[in-house]
Amino acid sequence: HPTPTTPTDPGGPTTLTHQAENAFVSGGPAKATTASGYEGSAYLSGFTATGARAVFAVNAPGAATYPLTVRYRTPDAAASTVTLLANGTTVRRVTLPGTGGAWKSAATDVPLRAALNHVSLRTAAGDNGTLQLDGIGVTGSTPNSARGATLPYTTYEAESGSTNATTIGPDRTYLTVPSESSGRKAVVLDATGEYVQFTLTEPANALTLRYSVPDNAAGTGIDTTLSVYADGTQLRDLSLSSKYSWVYGSYPYGNDPSQGAGHHFFDETRTLLTAGLPAGTVLKFQKDAGDTAASYTLDLVETETAPGALTMPATGFVSATTLGVTPDDSTDDTGALNTAVATATSQGKGLWLPAGTYNISGHVDLAGADLRGAGQWHTVLRGRNGKGGLFGRGGTSNVQDLMIAGDVSYRDDANFDAAVEGDFGKGSTLTNLWIQHTKVGLWTDAPTDGLYASGLRIRDTFADGVNLHKGTRATEVSQSSVRNTGDDGLAMYSEAQAVTDSAFRFNTVQLPMLANTVGVYGGHGNRVEDNLLADTVTGSSGIAISSRFAPVPFSGTTSVQRNTLTRTGGYEPNWQSELGALWIYADSSDITAPVLVKDNEILDSTYSGLLISWQKNVGALTVDGLKIDQAGSHGIEINSAGAGTFSGVTVAGAAAGGLSSTGGFTITRGTGNTGW
Repeated sequence: HPTPTTPTDPGGPTTLTHQAENAFVSGGPAKATTASGYEGSAYLSGFTATGARAVFAVNAPGAATYPLTVRYRTPDAAASTVTLLANGTTVRRVTLPGTGGAWKSAATDVPLRAALNHVSLRTAAGDNGTLQLDGIGVTGSTPNSARGATLPYTTYEAESGSTNATTIGPDRTYLTVPSESSGRKAVVLDATGEYVQFTLTEPANALTLRYSVPDNAAGTGIDTTLSVYADGTQLRDLSLSSKYSWVYGSYPYGNDPSQGAGHHFFDETRTLLTAGLPAGTVLKFQKDAGDTAASYTLDLVETETAPGALTMPATGFVSATTLGVTPDDSTDDTGALNTAVATATSQGKGLWLPAGTYNISGHVDLAGADLRGAGQWHTVLRGRNGKGGLFGRGGTSNVQDLMIAGDVSYRDDANFDAAVEGDFGKGSTLTNLWIQHTKVGLWTDAPTDGLYASGLRIRDTFADGVNLHKGTRATEVSQSSVRNTGDDGLAMYSEAQAVTDSAFRFNTVQLPMLANTVGVYGGHGNRVEDNLLADTVTGSSGIAISSRFAPVPFSGTTSVQRNTLTRTGGYEPNWQSELGALWIYADSSDITAPVLVKDNEILDSTYSGLLISWQKNVGALTVDGLKIDQAGSHGIEINSAGAGTFSGVTVAGAAAGGLSSTGGFTITRGTGNTGW
C-alpha cells in the first residue's frame, strides 16, 4: 500500500495538483475548512458512506500509467481505505496509512488515456472511507483548459484557411447562413476547383466537418460528396447530406420548404482516415467535377487523433455478442439489447458493446446498469424513425465510450426520443458519449441525484442539448462540447420541482439555433461556471437566469462565475425585443434570492452586454468583475425594479452608451467601475 510522505518537489515531469474542492462529489463528501493545514480553499470530508466519491477531470498527453499522489489526513492512527478508478474501471483499493490528523501524501499510480480522463476516489463496498481529502497530484499530466471544455481536437475555421473561393459574413441577421456560422463567417465552394485548405498544427487520423449543402424541393435533403486531399493527394470523398439540416416555417419548425423561413443550415460529418497525417500536412477540401451539389458552405473542421477500439475489461463484464446481440447486421437490436442489459445487470456485471453499429427503435432501459462501448468512434447506437435512446429507470448506472446517432430531421417533442433521458438514481455517471441527430442530447428527471456527465460531444439536436429537469439534484455537466442545438444548449428547468445544487462547468457551447447557450429557469443553488459560450442566433442570450416558463422560484445563491460570452444575445421576433448577452429575467416570479455574477467576460455582444428585466423585481444581485467589451446596444440595460451591487464592472465600445436604467432599479456602486 502507499507510503505516506510529506509533500516534496519530485523533480522531473511536472506534477499537476487537482484540488479536492474543485472535484465533482456525490454520495456524501462536502467542503470543509475546520482542520488547518490544507491547500487551496477547502478540503473534502464525508467519505464513509458506500458510494461516496470525488471525481477529477485529468488531461494526459498520451496513454500511459502515471504517478499519482493522494494528499489526505485521517483523524487518528487507523488506516483509511478507498478505491481508485480511472475512466470507470477500478484500478485498485488504496490503503492510506493513518496520519493522526496530519496532512500527508501517499503515492500510487493510475492508467490514463490520451486527452481527458475521469479519475475517481470512491468508497466501495469494504472500504471505510475515513479520510479527509485535500487533492490529488498527477505527474506528467497536462493542464485542463482554464475556461471551457478540455477537448481532444484542433479546430480550424474555414475563413482562416487558404481559399480561392468566397468568404461570406460577418452577418448576424436571422435566416442568413453567416448568422449560423461559427464566428459568423464561412467559405462557399460553388464552382469546380474551388477549395479551402489548412496546415495541420497537430497530427490527426480523424476529422469532423461542419458544412451546409442545399436542400431539395421536397425538404428531404440531398446526398452528395466533397473531395479531401492531403498534400495534394486525394484521400477520399466525404459523404455529405442535407437530410439533417434545413427546417422551415414557425416554431417548432418542419421540413416543408413551402413554409419559407429556411434555417438550421448546417450539419456535421465525421470520418476516420485510413492513415494518420503528421503535423504540417496541408489538408484541402475541394469541389471536384464529381461533387455535384450546387454549393458547399464550409464552417470549420476539427481534426484529432482518434484512439483505436477499446477492449473489454478483463473482469466484471460480459460481451453483448454472447447474449444474442449482433452488431452490423441491419436488424433491430432494441429487444436483444434490453434482454442483454437486464441479464448482465442481474449477474452483477456490465454489458460490453464491441465495435459496430447497433440499430435501436426504442428505449434501452438502464436500472443500475453498466453499459460500455469500444469508444465514441467505434461503437454506435443508431436510432430509427425518431426513436431510440437510453432510458434511466433508477439505480446507479454508468454509460461510457459510445455514440448515439439518431435520424431526427425536425422537432417533434411528443413522438421523438432523447438520446439519454429519465431517472438516473443516485451517483450515476455518463462519460465520453457522442450524441448527434436526436431530439435532445440529455434530459434528466427526479429523483436523479449526483449524476456526473462529462466528456459529452452533443451535435445537431432539434431541441435542447441538455436539460436538467424537474427535481434533478446535485448533478454536474462538465468538460463537454455542445453545438448546433435546436433550443437551449444547456438548460436547468425547475418545472414543478426545483433543480437543486447542480452545475454546468467547463463546457464549450456554440450556436444554439434558438434560445440560449445556457438557460437556468428557477431552482435552488445552481451554478454556471468556467464555460465558453458563443454565437447565439435568435430569441437568445448567452446566459439567461430566468423565471420564464413558471418554474419553481429561485432560492439559495445562483452562481454565474468565470464565463466568457462571445457574440451572444439576439433578437426575439415574437416580442420585437433585443436580448442581452447576460440576461437576468424576472418574468413569472421575482428573482429576490441572491444571484452572484463574478469574473465574467462579455465580448462583442449583439445587443446589450447585461440586460436586467422585466415585469417583476430583481433583487440581491451582485455583479463583481464583469468585463463588457463591444456591445451593439448598451453596456448595461436595466428595465425592471429591484436592486444590485456593482463592482469592478468595465464597459468599453458600447454603441448606445454604458448604461440605460429605467424601472426604479437601485444601483449600488462599489469600486473599480468604468465606462458606465
